[in-house]
Amino acid sequence: MELLRKKKSKFYWYDFTVGGRRYRGSTKESNRNRAGSIAAIKLAQVMEGKDPLPRKAPGLVEFAERFLEWVKGAKLESKSRTYYRDGWRLLAATPLAGMRLDQITAEDVDRINFAGAAANTNCALRTLRRMLHKAEEWKLVHSAAKIKLLKEYGRNLRLDDEAEEKLLSAAEKLVESGDWKPRQKLLFRDIVMLMRDTGMRNERELYRVRIENINWKDKIILVPDSKTPDGRRMVPMSDRVISLLRARCGARREGWVFPSKRSRSGHLTTVAKRFREARTKAGLPEALVLYCGRHDYGTRVMKETGNLAAVMKTMGHKDVKTAMQYQHPELEIVRVALNQTGSATEPGA
Repeated sequence: MELLRKKKSKFYWYDFTVGGRRYRGSTKESNRNRAGSIAAIKLAQVMEGKDPLPRKAPGLVEFAERFLEWVKGAKLESKSRTYYRDGWRLLAATPLAGMRLDQITAEDVDRINFAGAAANTNCALRTLRRMLHKAEEWKLVHSAAKIKLLKEYGRNLRLDDEAEEKLLSAAEKLVESGDWKPRQKLLFRDIVMLMRDTGMRNERELYRVRIENINWKDKIILVPDSKTPDGRRMVPMSDRVISLLRARCGARREGWVFPSKRSRSGHLTTVAKRFREARTKAGLPEALVLYCGRHDYGTRVMKETGNLAAVMKTMGHKDVKTAMQYQHPELEIVRVALNQTGSATEPGA
């Protein structure tokens, strides 16, 4: 029997094989002596035929009902619940759905292909990984298969001036054609401009802005809650942000900046459908999403200030590597520099 300690766990884990079946799990103890005692008890239980795990693990489809019920009641973000439901929808259409939990191996997973980009595949893989770990936690399987995610590449598109102009022009045309109402165009315009000029995360921060958190005197917005602890921060307001927010808030002194009667939360939760419609009308690539406005914000601020620390602070980043993902290289600067050195000469010169 082996007693080991994983890198990301403070507890000792046992690992042994009896009758050709491998048993592995956490002892829930950080003290080696106590962990050894618990591992010995586990071994004795297996040797005596008192293994608490069922002889036959349930199928993935059967287990999905319990897993989705857990997702529904667990303390998860709304976005995480949607993510796992989407992940299961992808998994349900694969041969894995017809397999028992203890039969699924890493090789089986590697043979499955999902349509779309790597992010789409990883949605399914992360969901499967979470399902298998929950099955292990609920003692339905002895150990979960190790599932490797695909490499995802960061977004390289920016919602820049040109893209903004095309989107807003498309929104105007959608109103003229009767597909949108004027108030929908106004909301869409405000969201696009705010994303570009505040760099906020749209769902977690921008849609949740409250009037009480706007400091008109100092021209800043307080983000009280975010994706990470460092996300709590002050965001400076540009002149057009101030103008836009004053017009939207009007005489109101409290409440959501973007209230919504349709949402249980009381505030706006998405403009994804409108963004897709405007993007299609404008002829822009599908890879361009609203979040690209945050990338554009980081790139513009970094270019004008050269101050990475300031960019990290206003965007709510702690890790430099994360912040650098938003600093898209300015290729024009490189081109001009090459021309100035004389290394780029005209052909035949």
